[in-house]
Amino acid sequence: MVSTTKIKSVDFYRKIPRDLTEASLSGAGLSIIAALAMVFLFGMELSTYLAVTTNTSVIVDNSSDGDFLRIDFNVSFPSLSCEFASVDVSNVLGTKRLNLTKTIKKVPIDPYLRATGAEVHSTSGLHLINHGDEDHGNNTYAAIPLTGATFDKFSHHFQILVVNFYAPWCYWSNRLKPSWEKAAEITRQRYNPETDGRVLLGSVDCTEETTLCKRNHIQGYPSIRIFRKGSDLKEDHGHHEHESYHGDRDTESILKMVEELLKPIKKEDHKLALDGKTDNVVSGIKKAPVSGGCRIVGYVRAKKVPAEIIISAHSGAHSFDASQMNMSHYVSHLTFGKMISERLLTDMKRLMPYLGLSHDRLNSKWFVNEGQFAANVTIEHYLQVVKTEVVSRRFGQEHSVIEEYEYTAHSSVAHGYYYPVAKFRFDLSPMQVLISENPKSFSHFITNVCAIIGGVFTVAGILDSIFQNTLRLVKKIELGKNI
Repeated sequence: MVSTTKIKSVDFYRKIPRDLTEASLSGAGLSIIAALAMVFLFGMELSTYLAVTTNTSVIVDNSSDGDFLRIDFNVSFPSLSCEFASVDVSNVLGTKRLNLTKTIKKVPIDPYLRATGAEVHSTSGLHLINHGDEDHGNNTYAAIPLTGATFDKFSHHFQILVVNFYAPWCYWSNRLKPSWEKAAEITRQRYNPETDGRVLLGSVDCTEETTLCKRNHIQGYPSIRIFRKGSDLKEDHGHHEHESYHGDRDTESILKMVEELLKPIKKEDHKLALDGKTDNVVSGIKKAPVSGGCRIVGYVRAKKVPAEIIISAHSGAHSFDASQMNMSHYVSHLTFGKMISERLLTDMKRLMPYLGLSHDRLNSKWFVNEGQFAANVTIEHYLQVVKTEVVSRRFGQEHSVIEEYEYTAHSSVAHGYYYPVAKFRFDLSPMQVLISENPKSFSHFITNVCAIIGGVFTVAGILDSIFQNTLRLVKKIELGKNI
């Protein structure tokens, strides 16, 4: 067997008996400084080891999400009614999708962007509305003309006040005119306003009574509103909650609507049955907006070619006054591609400093038309979109952590002859940015830590030896002088 003495002979770290060593004040100070230097250098090395270093390259787009791109958005329009708000998508290939509804949610809002009601569902089939026989006679309405001064008086007097808000220049208003006149006349004969007092058909010329029409959030012509007297009276300035009629506009349909409205009302006492609530469902009637704004939330899927999303007022049986339309809006968010899952949030926080950070260029921004040129203005956003992919290499494996689309945005306003819109034009780059993470190996970190400890220890020992030898030399010189 190998003796213990021979084994000890290979000891690199030979021990000096403690009795033969001597501690010094200078050595203690130098040891403290060396220890602090070790801790400081270790912290710097650890920080370098934990830091993320990346390489950025540009390659041909090899997206894994197919030929279609998902676009999520939340845009608020303080001056666009949900009754007519429409989202359209078109691209350079000629594909057009109009008035998307399946993935779009519309919520009425006030000028301060606060929700004022439940989700509004688009009215379909307006282009199929029956208008009855056209009449090219004079444009004078036979229905009772209402003004700002008389409107509240009539709405508080009659149990049902049905009002046609129209514009004399409007094609659809003029198509409704003969049916409305005839229905108003027949209604007066059947339900005499002086002896019956339950219903009245009136009309408001919005070119003359602009304040009254704005108060009732009229944005499309003609708009038929139904005002009920009774328990639905709001305390807000005495305004009545009201409903909109979207049914056929021929005389027979209008009269049928009036009769259905009168069924729950007793003629003898002029009171609404069941406090104004009834199980009767009148065809074509929906709750009218109590505010003139709309928040549009949802997503669309578009082919990966230059395309545009257009948000505008649209109807198959209404006209709009372009000079009175304001497409100012607030973009809460607009993002391209898949939504990042909760599972990736940790890596997102770690890698976010290395991304372009341009994926929210429009987020939380106002785009407002102001001054005398605010009307009839289209707001356009031009978006250059590029895909960014971050590849992480951890524990010897490579995997894609983040796939997102970043964009730069340029916005402008333009006057036009057509109805103003809000337009989001986007063009996708055929290239993508690839960011690769380069993690440091743990063995490299341990090697550097050992080098730090050994190096500082050795340098401190050398400095201490120099200091001690210098002191001995000085003492010898002083001793020689004394002799």
